Amino acid sequence: MSADADRPRYVAIITDGNGRWAKQHGVSVAAGHNAGADTVKARLRDAVELGVRELTVYSFSTENWSRPASEVGALMRMFNRRIKIETPELRDEGVRMRFIGRREGVSAALRRQMDWAEAQTADNDRITLFVAFNYGGRAEILDAARRFEGGGEDEFRALLYAPEMHDPDLIIRTSGEQRLSNYLLWQSAYSELIFRDELWPDFTRQAFEESLAAYGGRRRRYGGR
Repeated sequence: MSADADRPRYVAIITDGNGRWAKQHGVSVAAGHNAGADTVKARLRDAVELGVRELTVYSFSTENWSRPASEVGALMRMFNRRIKIETPELRDEGVRMRFIGRREGVSAALRRQMDWAEAQTADNDRITLFVAFNYGGRAEILDAARRFEGGGEDEFRALLYAPEMHDPDLIIRTSGEQRLSNYLLWQSAYSELIFRDELWPDFTRQAFEESLAAYGGRRRRYGGR
């Protein structure tokens, strides 16, 4: 096992299962998404303690617009409210926030909130929270390709939504599904993948620690032997 395989520093999560969690608990889908947002906040704080330097969460995909309008509307209101309330806390805790994804189609009010949150936390360096919002991996590659004028991988990477983002060491998906679902397709070329059965609101610190520990037992060869 290579020396750098002991602990992942760059972690991405597909936070899947909020709707099913809501159904299991007899609450609204909106309540499920709020429970999921609470879990993001809790695991972000755990990530700091566990030595993670970048945490990326899949909060809303380009495909999620096809969900019922009532659910999408509730999600947008929740994002707006939680960004406003939680940004000052995250700023004081040393969290840098970055939103990755297409801004087109997002309301002007929510775009302003996102820009404000990024500006408020821009100087922080304890951990970076990348929020994949209105995000799709294929869309990101297409958007970069439209502006690409030649060169190699470094020049192409500079055109991605967050060129400073490191490739994830580890991608975790909850809810028992075993696919990437159009998530970080460029960045995940050599990421280790771990699939958990818990629905996202049930993803505890213990589950997080178990995932990080499982990563430590793997050997990353990057095509070598």
